[in-house]
Amino acid sequence: MLGEFLETDRIAIIGPGRLGTAFAYKFSRDGKRVTLYYYDADLCRAINREHLNPKHLTEDIARRVGGIDHVPRLPSTVYATDDLERVVEDNDFLFLSVTMDRLPEILDQLEPILRHKTANTCFISAIKGLTAIETVCQLITPSQLVRNRFKNIEDKISFVSLGGPFFDIDIALGKPVCLSVAGRKSICEIVRNEFLSANRRELTALYNFDPVGIEISGALKNIVANVKGVADCLELGDSIPGTIFSRSGVEIRAISRILGGSFQAFQSQAGIGDMYVTLASDASKNHRYGRYFYEMFNGNPVATHLNVLKRIDGKPEGPNTILHVHKFLEKHNMYSPIFHCAYKIFNEERSKEGIKEQIVNATQFDRRTKEFIGPFSRLFYRLLPSVWYRRHKGFLSRNAGD
Repeated sequence: MLGEFLETDRIAIIGPGRLGTAFAYKFSRDGKRVTLYYYDADLCRAINREHLNPKHLTEDIARRVGGIDHVPRLPSTVYATDDLERVVEDNDFLFLSVTMDRLPEILDQLEPILRHKTANTCFISAIKGLTAIETVCQLITPSQLVRNRFKNIEDKISFVSLGGPFFDIDIALGKPVCLSVAGRKSICEIVRNEFLSANRRELTALYNFDPVGIEISGALKNIVANVKGVADCLELGDSIPGTIFSRSGVEIRAISRILGGSFQAFQSQAGIGDMYVTLASDASKNHRYGRYFYEMFNGNPVATHLNVLKRIDGKPEGPNTILHVHKFLEKHNMYSPIFHCAYKIFNEERSKEGIKEQIVNATQFDRRTKEFIGPFSRLFYRLLPSVWYRRHKGFLSRNAGD
């Protein structure tokens, strides 16, 4: 078995952004040796010198604990380096906390190193984003991307996906967090026991059999949080957030089934649980992105997007994900009012009044007239998930997928 030959006393984190830094705190508290990889040698030297991350998370921790003097320092067992080859050779567990748009570049750099590495490697992914195979407009999750990229050395690779709900600040400060772990059960048990449940008062994990489903749920809820952040600025009342939450769930389940996930994934804490906290808390970068976008909107979505990013520590995944999702929806003629609304708000609208109308139309003028899926549609959803869904245009725009 692959897991029997993996060393669990140390772990490498690729991408010491907010989440990578948070898990460095967590793993080091549990007695693990942690290596942080980042391409910027100056940042690595600063982390090793100050035992803090000067670029990410530290300021937010300082606000929580009463000032920079009270921020916990990373111990000497945490070491930052820009030597990727050394990182991969010395560690059997690689924790991926880069953004989805950077993942292909990282995998290109890893491939020749892994090919010549004698030991096996387990990827643990906390990435919550999707990308697309441009030639066919097909959405692809982090685990699918990694497996496709390393299919020639798949006997040396295993992959575990982490699902929410969790915020980096809670993990860094040791607040109670229960997340989801998905993948092959045997390797998930190793990751769960060795890295995620050493101190269950701080962090624990539940097993989920459906990595694709929880990755899709984790990625798409970020887009919904962008929309919810906008809606919170519109004085639409206190009722509409419930509709945004529930109706987006319908769309997430449908997309999950088409891409190979299950309906079950959205009903789990990695689905409903993660979406709830992402939509409800200002700790969410994606919720703040939507709010800032509306507040700073100047009629130019691109310029507004760039200005908003300057206000946020870390990169929210929602704005990039919706670009890929929109192409997928167009390619498959898929009816998805919440996600169509999101794309138009953040990429096409030129007025604040138009943004408001997009949300009202998406929630109040849904073509569906019932909340439940009838027995006929349930059967076909299971038998033909890539065929039986409501279309945006055409004959099946009025019937399928109810």
